[in-house]
Amino acid sequence: MVEFDAIRPYSDDEVPSVLHRLTRDEELLGMLASHHFPRLHRWLPGLVRRLVGAGLRREARDIDSVDNLQHRMEPYLDRLIESSVAAVSYSGLEHLAKDRPHLFLANHRDIVMDPAFVNYALYHAGHPTPRIAIGDNLLQRPFVSDLMRLNKSFIVHRSVTGRREKLAVYQTLSAYINHSIATGHSIWIAQAEGRAKDGLDETDTAIIKMLCMSRKGEDFAAIVRSLNIVPVSIAYEWDPCDQMKARELEQRARTGSYVKEPGEDDRSIAKGLTGYKGHVHVAFGEPLTGDYPDARAVAREADRQILQNYKLQPSNFLAVEGLPEALAAPGVASRMKAWREGFDSARLAAEKTRFEARLNGCTPAEQHWWLLQYANPVISACAAASAAACAAESASDQGADQGQ
Repeated sequence: MVEFDAIRPYSDDEVPSVLHRLTRDEELLGMLASHHFPRLHRWLPGLVRRLVGAGLRREARDIDSVDNLQHRMEPYLDRLIESSVAAVSYSGLEHLAKDRPHLFLANHRDIVMDPAFVNYALYHAGHPTPRIAIGDNLLQRPFVSDLMRLNKSFIVHRSVTGRREKLAVYQTLSAYINHSIATGHSIWIAQAEGRAKDGLDETDTAIIKMLCMSRKGEDFAAIVRSLNIVPVSIAYEWDPCDQMKARELEQRARTGSYVKEPGEDDRSIAKGLTGYKGHVHVAFGEPLTGDYPDARAVAREADRQILQNYKLQPSNFLAVEGLPEALAAPGVASRMKAWREGFDSARLAAEKTRFEARLNGCTPAEQHWWLLQYANPVISACAAASAAACAAESASDQGADQGQ
């Protein structure tokens, strides 16, 4: 539809022309050449770029649709994932219907790999891959925008500043997401704007309100059910960007602001793609089918599932041990009593060594913030468990009162 042309992914009929443009993009060819053939590219940059371009054109010559492109790219994605992890596991796929689109509302730790792991799971389970929401701050280079839009990404214009402009942007975004679901296309979107650099996963009610704002006058609970929202929780044992995040958090705490260096987003993407992640678990929750009265109720249920399904790793528990104040949080001390029993002793020894090396890679001022990234999932999970227990106890008491 023309009204979504500024944000939508590329359609099948656009794929050949976009690939033609990409395989001749000097900036993209230079980046690929310097990455794959660094020494040769320093001496013969023009020749290496031409060879890389010829190879890309050969690979792309019979790709004429988005699905065809994803099928062709899947082995590369598989190798990328498998080369940077110790293991990948999934849960909750049984909650998903293959004949109905879903809106995957996910916690957000990595710019590219979060939706990549979701795609990996869905593709291998025989589900269609979703359209992916991505901020325009990451699309500074034309070839990056082309690559992302070829891979079912749609653009969230975060750079607008005026109130009216923001309202118009979110109205269009809401309409596009609802149109996608209504026409059978799943969506992946983060639960809040930007990555949770401090490890605190919390759904922003503004996201829920945005999803519904293009359908004014309709029943709120019915809109939520029609979107088929599925909370998704992704847990990385090791975040390749953890030290970068710790530096940003420390500077924000100390100065009140943080200004990104030129190319910092590119470095974050590269680190996230290739850096070691250890054990990774992606948990798909159950679709939100309840009679939710407002955005806050939807956010609370999404948070409950995301935190309940988050698979805690040794790095998380080791970080709590390094933060004495974390042990004072509700439920944490009891959760920490026997955590080592759930892991192999050889793995624990290896991860303890890795933990200390990564922590020591931070400055003393940054170490608190590095630890907090890994400790907060434990604190949040314990808080969610305590809240669930209180809710269950309250419901039981109400039932007993009614029975008297």
